[in-house]
Amino acid sequence: MARSFARRLDGLPAPATIEMARRARALRAEGKPVISLALGEPDSPTPPAVVEAAHAAALAGQTKYPPVDGTPALKAAIARKFTRENGLDYAPDEIMASNGGKQVIFNAFMATLNPGDEVVVPAPYWVSYPLIARMFGGVPVVVPCREEEGFKLDPAALAAALTPKSRWLVLNFPNNPTGAVMTAQELEPIAEIVRRYPDLWVLSDEIYEHLVFDGVRSASLAAVAPDLKDRIITLNGVSKAYAMTGWRVGFAGGPKDLIAAMRGVQGNATSGICTIAQAAAAAALDGPADLVQEMAATYGRRRQMVVDALRRIPGLTCAMPEGAFYAYPGVAGCLGRTTAGGTRLETDHDFALAFLDEGYVATVPGSAFGQSPYLRLSCATGDADLMEACARLERFVSTLR
Repeated sequence: MARSFARRLDGLPAPATIEMARRARALRAEGKPVISLALGEPDSPTPPAVVEAAHAAALAGQTKYPPVDGTPALKAAIARKFTRENGLDYAPDEIMASNGGKQVIFNAFMATLNPGDEVVVPAPYWVSYPLIARMFGGVPVVVPCREEEGFKLDPAALAAALTPKSRWLVLNFPNNPTGAVMTAQELEPIAEIVRRYPDLWVLSDEIYEHLVFDGVRSASLAAVAPDLKDRIITLNGVSKAYAMTGWRVGFAGGPKDLIAAMRGVQGNATSGICTIAQAAAAAALDGPADLVQEMAATYGRRRQMVVDALRRIPGLTCAMPEGAFYAYPGVAGCLGRTTAGGTRLETDHDFALAFLDEGYVATVPGSAFGQSPYLRLSCATGDADLMEACARLERFVSTLR
């Protein structure tokens, strides 16, 4: 019997990060010595005090249906975080918690996009922004950010991309996958361009804000341009900085009418998120900052180690990331060649698949992030695995012919 499905799913692929991780697990199940650098997942455990807070909440009976937009305790902790760390003041009705940052994006786009609306996304970008936009009839408009400019958003390029159809601008700094950071000074001309388009919303995804290096400081657009605050959703979460990916807690601050619309979307989809996870997230946000600083220092050291190793490999280039926990090497110098296993490398996708099949290291091709030819390597894993992965990459490249 033939089955039909919604046309919105036509041509909608699984996120490449998830697909590469799936392929890595399948090879590992066959007994292959796979190292996976495909997912952006901290290798550190969730801080013990956070786990204890969740346990205490469960014992105290915090196991009932929660409010759709978050418990009062978590929303109060989020408000304190925004004030303390971002210089932003949000009232309770301007805050919501969701099942990870991805649901914040889903809620916002579903609440605002009509077919044909444009979503402007600087590239390289996190894979889900254009995919979610497409689900609601949005048209992704990609603005390339160049390696020689540190993968930062060029104001002139943004101005050229915006049109009266532009409904959203997505900003993700510190950036996944490049680690690029936009400072307050660099965001000011971006804000000036946004002012020209009064119907334009801005999604500022700041989930890597604490993972910055070499004295660089990231900034929140809503703090840089307070006059635009009523058009900005400031997105964050506990997954990266607090090693809480599996707890699934993202949150946002924004104008109360948009937050109310997003709450309506979530109320008809998942309703509120796990009460135990909310208690854990509140403890993380109100907890000491030294654990986050220690993790950031570890990622910074690994970043230096990996980039140094990549730069020693002929045919590769690699910009030094200013934040997040990824390296984004360019592989243009390796294309047009053939692997030891007989695979002709025409694209970075070919490179990533061949490197997994022959070198047993899972990475993600730059094509998934809207800019080729690159690979994304997660540095959020142990030193030994990172060094072995770099050694395998060097051997893989050395055998190309």
